[in-house]
Amino acid sequence: MLIFSHPDCLRHDPGAGHAESPNRLHAVLDALRALTTTQLEWREAPSASRDHLALAHDAALIAAVLDQPTAFPHRLDADTVMSEGSAGAAQRAVGAVVAAVDAICDQHPDTSARQAFCAIRPPGHHATANAAMGFCLFNAVAVGARHAISHHGLSRVAIVDFDVHHGNGTQAIFEHDPAVLYLSSHQLPLYPDSGQAEEHGVGNVFNAPLPAGAGSDVFRRAWREQLLPELDRFQPQLILVSAGFDAHWLDPLAGLLLKEADYAWIARELLAAAERHCRGRLISTLEGGYSLSALGASVAAYVEAQFCR
Repeated sequence: MLIFSHPDCLRHDPGAGHAESPNRLHAVLDALRALTTTQLEWREAPSASRDHLALAHDAALIAAVLDQPTAFPHRLDADTVMSEGSAGAAQRAVGAVVAAVDAICDQHPDTSARQAFCAIRPPGHHATANAAMGFCLFNAVAVGARHAISHHGLSRVAIVDFDVHHGNGTQAIFEHDPAVLYLSSHQLPLYPDSGQAEEHGVGNVFNAPLPAGAGSDVFRRAWREQLLPELDRFQPQLILVSAGFDAHWLDPLAGLLLKEADYAWIARELLAAAERHCRGRLISTLEGGYSLSALGASVAAYVEAQFCR
């Protein structure tokens, strides 16, 4: 497995007391480095270009993030705050996913790896085509999907999202694009209060809202009975994962009751689907997760499960 990250992702600092702190990425990197497997290959994330960002975002949003004001902190909405290092971090986050798509999809890659994990921040799945929101500046998974289609000629890309918050930005970007399937489990009601079961886009969107207090059984049943069958029907050529770990029972921002074993389970299920349909091509990108201990342990369980099925 390839691991994409960059120190610049630590330079995005929304301020003291903000849940989306640099310590989140420190916890993830420490957990990954502690894994005993020798099957991790670390790579430095490049910086995404404006052309990459334009695959999923309007020029006005790109300018709002990259053409920075001189005073910081700079607030884009009530929850989304930029520091001096935020633009560079956001470009590295998107660049990680673009580079992972290139490495996994290249017809003549310099590696035999077919899975990647992008250990990056800020997260992305709330960012729409024209707005940063919910801690998210750019939607890295959305850019990655568009890059896979435009640069690698894919016609069916699946985006899987198990963050506790619905990926409203990802759904909005692709809900009229049948080349991209969007599958999400999330707590509802909860920010951003989207992702109802009846939202289907053009037949390419499937949401499984979960009530507060739902745990392993409800989560696994939603994926086993509702969402994974749609993934199989779509027969993706690439699976991108918005891997948020804030449905963990210790997370302070939500009310689901998942454990590390649930993240290991979904990792195995998604890898099995990738092996059935797209030669194991599976790229996961860090989204939420705000209990540092739970985040590190959950990422480790998720990554390790892809080697120990």
